[in-house]
Amino acid sequence: MSIILTKNRSISGRCKLSMAPMMDRTDRHFRYFIRQITKHTLLYTEMLTSAAILNGDRKNLLGFFPEEKPLSLQLGGSNPQHLAECAHIAEDMGYDEINLNVGCPSSRVYDGGFGVSLMMHPEIVAKCIEEMILATKLPVTVKHRIGVDNYDSYEDMVNFVRIVAEAGCEVFVVHARKAWLQGLSPKENRDIPPLRYSEVHHLKQDFPHVFIEINGGLTNLEQVQEQLQFVDGVMIGRAAYDNPYLFANSDKLIHGNNDTPPSKYQVVEAMYSYVDYWVSQGLKLNRITRHMLNLFSGQPGSRVWKQVLTENSHYEGANTEILRTALEKVKGLEEITSRKQV
Repeated sequence: MSIILTKNRSISGRCKLSMAPMMDRTDRHFRYFIRQITKHTLLYTEMLTSAAILNGDRKNLLGFFPEEKPLSLQLGGSNPQHLAECAHIAEDMGYDEINLNVGCPSSRVYDGGFGVSLMMHPEIVAKCIEEMILATKLPVTVKHRIGVDNYDSYEDMVNFVRIVAEAGCEVFVVHARKAWLQGLSPKENRDIPPLRYSEVHHLKQDFPHVFIEINGGLTNLEQVQEQLQFVDGVMIGRAAYDNPYLFANSDKLIHGNNDTPPSKYQVVEAMYSYVDYWVSQGLKLNRITRHMLNLFSGQPGSRVWKQVLTENSHYEGANTEILRTALEKVKGLEEITSRKQV
């Protein structure tokens, strides 16, 4: 089966590698930090509900620095008109893309009538997509699972993608696990249901003119390169937070950029002016440094780096001197280790 769809929105030039939206992870401070490591990977906000955007502090919720781009706003909701209004707001604020969450299995999201439960109602998703496309010139994309509860056959997923694609969606980010709305927590839904990569690969074959991006269980660039033989794009999730420096070579290997990747020391030093700015605005240092704890993961000095930051960044008045101190300790331990190996 090969389903050919003709759309008005171009998907040429879309990033082949992205970093997943993660609640309590991918805020603006994490994104700015990651931008010191990779310039071309597509980044996402945390999922923001349409109600929060329409009724809350938009500057605080949606604000970002230009250095964070390319940047996608992930929305949660099921009201087409509300989502359309949010899409228009996002375009005005300078986002590069709008993504609709049809994958989150949390009970709070389920009770709100959106997230992965919408996979059982593709017509609602299609209407949301149609209204958002009418409201913005930005690409409108969907992130979903391969299935939910007993609605999890390959045919069910094809039906969902077909209906939503016919509404104008050209990009589908597919988490290659199903979700259980009852019996599993959101964390368990990230780990327990088995990965079914072959179904996502098959989906690309059946929808050759749609951008299919795979997500789930991928932890390094070698896996990314392997998956790109079968799909158009790859999204990395928790591994991006646990080991952010894995993206250091992504601009070269995935995006074809030949610039020398920054060292971990250079990444830290590049954050100094950013930290100075936010501390001067009254932000506590740990709001930023909590995202930097895993930078030296797997190497000498990682423990002392985390220790200095966690023990000192929460104090009033903590500033870049904490980062400088932690970095000097890492350098010292690395030099000692190097001498021992000679």
